[in-house]
Amino acid sequence: MKIVMVASEVVPFAKTGGLADVAGALPLALEKAGQDVIIIMPGYKAAHAIKSPEIRPFADGVSYSKIGKNIPVYFIENKEYFDRDGLYGDKNGDHKDNLERFSYFCRHALELLREIKFKPDIIHCHDWQSALVPVYLKNTLALDPFFTRTRTVFTIHNIGYQGLFAKEALPKTGLDWGVFNMDMLEYYDKINILKGGLVFSDLINTVSDTYSKEIQTKEFGFGMEGILEKRKADLFGIINGLDYSIWDPVADKKIAANFSAKDMAGKVACKEDLQKLCGLPAKAGVPLIGVVSRLAQQKGFDIVAEGIDEICRLDLQMVILGTGDLTYHQIMEAMVKKYPKVISLHLKFDDTLAHKIYAGSDMFLMPSKYEPCGLGQMISFRYGTVPIAFKTGGLADTVNARNGYIFDEYSKAALLANIKQAVRDFKSKKKWHDLALRGMKQNFSWSASAKKYIELYEKAKAR
Repeated sequence: MKIVMVASEVVPFAKTGGLADVAGALPLALEKAGQDVIIIMPGYKAAHAIKSPEIRPFADGVSYSKIGKNIPVYFIENKEYFDRDGLYGDKNGDHKDNLERFSYFCRHALELLREIKFKPDIIHCHDWQSALVPVYLKNTLALDPFFTRTRTVFTIHNIGYQGLFAKEALPKTGLDWGVFNMDMLEYYDKINILKGGLVFSDLINTVSDTYSKEIQTKEFGFGMEGILEKRKADLFGIINGLDYSIWDPVADKKIAANFSAKDMAGKVACKEDLQKLCGLPAKAGVPLIGVVSRLAQQKGFDIVAEGIDEICRLDLQMVILGTGDLTYHQIMEAMVKKYPKVISLHLKFDDTLAHKIYAGSDMFLMPSKYEPCGLGQMISFRYGTVPIAFKTGGLADTVNARNGYIFDEYSKAALLANIKQAVRDFKSKKKWHDLALRGMKQNFSWSASAKKYIELYEKAKAR
C-alpha cells in the first residue's frame, strides 16, 4: 500500500508530545512490514536545527530528509508561518495565525503528492492540525481524479485539542461557506477543525480501545461525543507501540547499569544512582516512586496535591520530573522544603534523568484523570518499575492487578489506598519481583500495533 503520514510533529524533527512519537515510529514499523510510506510535516525552525538526519532543499517551498531505511520525509516550508519558536504557540499562548498556518500546511501537503506523483491509497492524518486534509479531499478536491482512490484515516491523540477559530476566518481555509453548518465544521458559531476531520475522514481511530469508548461519552468527548457516537461503526482503538530501541534497560546508555528480565541485579545500582543524584538517602528497602509527567490536572496532579503531605509521611521516597501549572510547582516545592529526604523535585525537561527515573524507581505514578494511551506505563513495565494508575484510556488497557496497581475511583482516598498497598507489598521481595517481572515480559512493540493499522487501512481502502 502507498501510505502518507501527515502530522504536525514527528520525531526526531519536532516534538511537543506523544503525537510526534507515533508519527515517527509507526512509519518505521510500516516500512518493516513492507508498506510504501512517506511523511509530510511543517518545516519548523526546530526541525531545521536538527543536524542529523540532514534536511536538504527539494523544490520550491519543500525540503526533504529520510528516516528508517528509505522513508522520505517532506517538509512544507514557509518562513512566515514556520520559522519561529514554538510549534503551536509561545509563552503568550497559541500563535494567532494557527488557522492560516495549518490550512497552508494541509493544502500544500496535498499539492505535493501530485507534484511527486505519489498516488496514496491511504492518507493517515493526526489531530486537528492535519484535519483539513480529509475536508479538502471531500470538498474542494472531491472531483480530482488524482485522489479518486485515496481514503483517509484520522487519529485522535487527545480530543481536548480541537482547533477552534472565529467563523469570520473561514475564507482563510479556502473552503466555501457550505461547510459551515452544524453537520460539518460549525461548533457553537465557531469553526472546529477537529470536527471537520471527524466528519469527513473515511475511518477514525484513537490510541487505545478504552479511550475510543470514553470519547463517545459526555465526560470525555469534549463536545464531540454526538458525532463519534453517530460514527461508532467507523471508530477504532489501537494502542500505541513503544520504541524499544530507545527504551530498553538491556542497552540503555543513560542508566547506571544495564539489566534484563533474566538478570535484574543492575536495577539495584540504578536505584542507588538515582537516590544519590537526587539527594535522597540510599535505602534499598524503602520504595522509590518515580513521576515523569506534566504537572497538570489532566495528569492527576489535583489528587496528588491533595494527598502529597500524607504520601510524604509514608515509608517511601519520591522523585518528580516535569513542568506544568504554577500552582502544582509551588505545592511540590513546599513539600521538598518540608520533606527534603523524602521528595526530590525537578521542574524541567531532562531526557537522561527520565531514563534514570524509569530504571531506578520501584514504582511509577500515573494517576491521570484521562490518558488516551500513555507511554509512561509501558516504559515503566520494561524497566521493572511497577505502575500505579487510574483506570482510564490506555492505562485501563495496559495496567491490571497482575502487573501493577489500578484504581477506578478518581479521588485522593483511592490514590492513597493504592500507594499504601504498594508500599506494603514492596516488603515481600518475592511478590514484588514477580510483579515487576510480569511487567517486563510484556510486549508493546510497534510491530504489533502496525499490523492492526494495516488492517485498518485495508478496511478504509475497501470503502
